[in-house]
Amino acid sequence: MDLAALLSQAPPHPRRVVCLTEETTETLYRIGAGDLVVGVSGFTVRPPEARRKPRVSAFLSADGDAIAALRPDLVVGFSDLQADVARDLVRRGIPVLVTNQRSVAEILQTLRLVTAAVGRAEAGEALAAELEAGLARVAESAAALPRRPRVFFEEWPDPLIAGIRWVSELLELAGADDVCAETRASHAARGRIVAAEEVARRAPDAVVASWCGKKARREVIRARPGWSEVPAVREDQLYEVRSAIILQPGPAALTDGVRALAGIVAAVARGERLPARREGELRGPPAG
Repeated sequence: MDLAALLSQAPPHPRRVVCLTEETTETLYRIGAGDLVVGVSGFTVRPPEARRKPRVSAFLSADGDAIAALRPDLVVGFSDLQADVARDLVRRGIPVLVTNQRSVAEILQTLRLVTAAVGRAEAGEALAAELEAGLARVAESAAALPRRPRVFFEEWPDPLIAGIRWVSELLELAGADDVCAETRASHAARGRIVAAEEVARRAPDAVVASWCGKKARREVIRARPGWSEVPAVREDQLYEVRSAIILQPGPAALTDGVRALAGIVAAVARGERLPARREGELRGPPAG
């Protein structure tokens, strides 16, 4: 058999990539490889031009027929929660890579892995270095704050779920003490369910809400039994950060997401308040 003909049956690296979650899409566009992306998650918002690609998945489900029709040579997913989706695609003979990053270090490691998989390791390394430099600037600014406020990050209101590991780490990097830091050891959300009365007992100076796919509501937070004397409620230090920039383990969280947290932490540390975006809404950094 002719070796050249044999090797020509597949490119050296994947050239048709389906991204089941938004952080992989953003990563590939950030390194100039957006042309490799042939299908995306329906939740994709970054970059805006990626939304023109076929939307073939939610988070817990995917359209296997639509994905197969795109003839991908790689499908990239995130989280053990996509195990069933991955299994079904593998049974169709489609190559699948599922990552399971939870920490800031793992986010950067995964970025390097995915970019190397498509033959862009050098560009991936450059992006990782850029993101690390940005985190270093956040940490440097945090070191100059007059105090470290105590902050509760809530990922969901009922049951009350504390922030996932990378969010907790970014809060601390931004100069805060996460009042529920011990819960970040849990990969699963059920391990981060906390009692509202226990959060109140820990007396956070600020609450940052990011309810995935749902607008955070001030009245829900304020109405919790025993929360009227929580410093965050008493001083109206109630904030929202959009889930799209903080609850995906990729570039968004390490850029816009951490900057949003840093702005909130700095205001609270100085005894200031950021304004509400609109009448009746939680406070927060300007929507970007």
